[in-house]
Amino acid sequence: MAELESPNVMSKLITFLSSLLQRAAESNDLNRRFQPQKISVFHGLTRPTISIQNYLERILKYANCSPCCFIVAYIYLDRFTQRQPALPINSFNVHRLLITSVMVAAKFMDDMYYNNAYYAKVGGISTTEMNFLEVDFLFGLGFHLNVTPPTFNTYCSYLQREMLLQPTININEESTLYVVGKSSSKLHLCFNEDDQSSHQQQQQQLAAV
Repeated sequence: MAELESPNVMSKLITFLSSLLQRAAESNDLNRRFQPQKISVFHGLTRPTISIQNYLERILKYANCSPCCFIVAYIYLDRFTQRQPALPINSFNVHRLLITSVMVAAKFMDDMYYNNAYYAKVGGISTTEMNFLEVDFLFGLGFHLNVTPPTFNTYCSYLQREMLLQPTININEESTLYVVGKSSSKLHLCFNEDDQSSHQQQQQQLAAV
């Protein structure tokens, strides 16, 4: 996605992701009254005073990771919420999940990246806590870090379409980032990575016949 190299596009992306995560956090904050949610290492004792958008802008400014890392981090967050339905994104954990997902994405995607101590300073936490967050995030993902080109392009297409719809953003109600308690394996656009892989294998088999 070459457009990500444009500062204007990245600014819009950060704004949109902030809006999406803010809506998810607020929705899940309300749902805490009706559905149990686990407390994890990602939960702070209080809500951070810095807004989600300012926090993302800070990460963008100081992390110096490739722009695609923010898309991959978003994919990781979606995978995490699917695998950990009792740990939805809310106002108490969204900041720690963000800094961790971007750091893990940078390590997986970029040839050069900063260490945990640097990301801890960017995120406003200790290095020890950053280390714990990384380990818990990796286990929460089941170490499913690989992002195939079709998956990456699907998320990019979704984000591009939704960004064009601003300010009247219509969040997909089947998204695990937005709704708590959905026992669904579907991603945005009802995209299932396992189904995509099986479909490609079937196409290859048919082509070989």
